[in-house]
Amino acid sequence: MAKLIEEAIERAARFRKLNLLITETFDLAREQATSAAEKKQHVFPLVVKDCFTLKGVRTTCASKMLANYVPSYTATVVQRLIDAGGCVVGKSNQDEFCMGTSSSQSHFGPVKSPWTLATTEKSARLEDNWIIPGGSSGGSAVAVACGVARIALGSDTGGSTRNPAAFCGVVGLKPSYGLLSRHGLIPLTNSLDCPAIFARSVDDIDFALGLMVGRDTKDSTTIDAKRESVNMQTEKPLKGLVVGLPKEYRTADLSPECWDAWNKVAGILESSGCQLKHVSLPHTEYSIVCYHIIGECDVASNMARYDGVEYGFCSPEDRSTHERYAASRSEALNEVVRRRILAGNYFLLREHYDEYFGQALRVRRLIAEDFARLFRPEQFGISSTEKVDVLLTPVASSTAPLRADFERDDDGYTRERSDDYFTQPANMAGVPAISVPVTTAANGLPVAVQLVGDWMQDGQMLNVAKHIESIVKFSLPQFR
Repeated sequence: MAKLIEEAIERAARFRKLNLLITETFDLAREQATSAAEKKQHVFPLVVKDCFTLKGVRTTCASKMLANYVPSYTATVVQRLIDAGGCVVGKSNQDEFCMGTSSSQSHFGPVKSPWTLATTEKSARLEDNWIIPGGSSGGSAVAVACGVARIALGSDTGGSTRNPAAFCGVVGLKPSYGLLSRHGLIPLTNSLDCPAIFARSVDDIDFALGLMVGRDTKDSTTIDAKRESVNMQTEKPLKGLVVGLPKEYRTADLSPECWDAWNKVAGILESSGCQLKHVSLPHTEYSIVCYHIIGECDVASNMARYDGVEYGFCSPEDRSTHERYAASRSEALNEVVRRRILAGNYFLLREHYDEYFGQALRVRRLIAEDFARLFRPEQFGISSTEKVDVLLTPVASSTAPLRADFERDDDGYTRERSDDYFTQPANMAGVPAISVPVTTAANGLPVAVQLVGDWMQDGQMLNVAKHIESIVKFSLPQFR
């Protein structure tokens, strides 16, 4: 058991060049391994995204604002994993306050994908043109890909786990909203945030999910989940399941390799006895705008606490109170964060509130109903023959980009919107979604597909993901 943790620590040290960890907790992992061994528990290396609190260990959200913040409590999902034998090797790097899809927007420097070391793309270099690992949970995805962690925690507000999972060739699950406690997860957008899981296999995702579920009195949004809905039941056959293929996900910028992977997996499921059905989610085209308005309004509200008075960075210059607030926030928050705060405050002005925030909430309801009409048509007076069990979609518009390509258009803004289009509707509806790697493209980089299930039917979705995994047999290279 101790050997397993030492191997993980050795890998973490070897892959420091990828900047995957903000804070290394090697001694803590060793202590936890010893404690777990005494209890005769199964020990496993764990990496935690640095937006989850861990008592006595700094939690930074990759920001100068919280660079020296040490919380006095541990997030519920982190504690449940530790209680089951998880040994925290480190806190992973990310985009600042989870705002981004590249993991390059960090006060502690960018995360670099290990695929930079394995791709056939000759212009890929760790020094200045690395492969983007995806974000915002890039450090956690890299930790799993490199073997630093068996399980890594991420957060998923609009795709922040599924996007880096797809780019790094690992499995990434965003569970149903309310299934996992958000207590101790520093909020970005309260009604969209989900603790999420990275692993190399669907079995390990299922393992970790089972350890963390259950009501938490510290988070009123959690529910008592039925185990049969949450965990896989591999004895259930796939034959007869209806798999929906939403036409709105065939976008103009979807690359040929992602289109081919989508079709390949659809063919696998059809050959396995599933029924394919072309379906529509008609309000998807409005979802990305709706997502940003709701998200930026929550950002403006949640970020108001960071004034450098009670905790966080405080500008050292002698100024008036309000000037110090402004200076502290300007000096400690990056441009992306500041821009979203300003946008959110604009949307929330009395004269704009209903035009933007109110309208976004109404559109969000329509987006959620699009999913519900497919998964539960009888609730809308629609024939049950129109029901689908899972949806199959792409995860991103193409394989992971090089840093130079990502930043070429609006510092990544264009690519970010393009990729978020595929992932954030599931957050708007609160339904579970999972990214499963299925093949590699001509450039040697991984390509994944996304499954989306009905709310609290995570287990059924995991069954399908496991079947896909067993057929495609995707494997990661040995990164060095």
